[in-house]
Amino acid sequence: MADHATGDLRLSRITKRFDRFVAVDDVSLTVPEGSFFALLGPSGCGKTTTLRMIAGLDRPSAGSIDIGGTDITDLKPYQRHVNTVFQSYALFPHLDILDNVAFGLRQRGDKDWKAKSQEALALVQLPDVARKRPTQLSGGMQQRVALARALVNRPAVLLLDEPLGALDLKLRRQMQIELKRIQSDVGLTFVHVTHDQEEAMTMADTIAVMNAGKVEQRGDPATLYEHPASTFVANFLGQSNLLEARITGSASGGRMPAQTHGHDVVVAADRVPDGINDVWIGVRPEKLRLGDSGTNQLKGVVTDASFTGVSTQYLVRMPWGFEVMVVQQNDGSARATVEETVTVSWDPGQEFILDQRQDETAGAEIDDA
Repeated sequence: MADHATGDLRLSRITKRFDRFVAVDDVSLTVPEGSFFALLGPSGCGKTTTLRMIAGLDRPSAGSIDIGGTDITDLKPYQRHVNTVFQSYALFPHLDILDNVAFGLRQRGDKDWKAKSQEALALVQLPDVARKRPTQLSGGMQQRVALARALVNRPAVLLLDEPLGALDLKLRRQMQIELKRIQSDVGLTFVHVTHDQEEAMTMADTIAVMNAGKVEQRGDPATLYEHPASTFVANFLGQSNLLEARITGSASGGRMPAQTHGHDVVVAADRVPDGINDVWIGVRPEKLRLGDSGTNQLKGVVTDASFTGVSTQYLVRMPWGFEVMVVQQNDGSARATVEETVTVSWDPGQEFILDQRQDETAGAEIDDA
């Protein structure tokens, strides 16, 4: 039966059109069985529509979806071995917690519904709330119950649609760790939709960054952060300092010379795209250092210093007017002050290089919080 299919989840050239608007545009993805996969992007990028097509709530305009080689594209939602956890918990207020979790099992006549439901509650660390009502639980506990209700059926794929969005920051971070633990314990495939970069990077084995209906880049969190393939990914995943530059010579000893606004620097040769001379040199704020300890050195004036506890965030205005962000750990060393002239430095290999024809502001102004 198709509803018992297991294996990798595959989306093959999926497109979804609403009249003239293309919400998802020719997307192909493979989600390995048993992995924690995140669809990350701003509002309107197509991530939720993609999730709805996997769930069977929307039908693709083109393309196909299969689990373990079994085509589920045209199956009804209840025919797929897929469950969804939404931001709204959708618990039945008139039922106690055990009956909420067991609802689907009892509908199917599963004789082991009670034991399976108690096991699911234990998995989400709520074994003692079985006879309480949803209104007696906190938001975080209700979310765990919703998760237990989805897990009790042991679906081939569990879909999570912004499941932590209604929680406060502290609880959201606790639940990020908890969700990852649960996924590891049960070994099911999780597909998590979120606009929160930290959330995706904390939990997911693999992230697909979506923008305007397409996948900009797919990879593990470290690769996406350290080697973004576009300015959109670079700016959307954390802060980036993009320096307008030009490659001025050939590779030698694994390095290439470049120049940014009349200042000579060197970059790692393997970071430079083939055949591209006009580039953005991207350096993450924590890779820059105040002081002359790095090979590449630029002088500037501190325009802002924000103490954040473990680190201090500086804005340093370069001679050509561009402000770079520098994040320094508060390790006891002297901190710079506003209006102080400082040297900002980094070593070759700590940068990423992108084609200058890409928009430097792409992804930078998006705020979905």
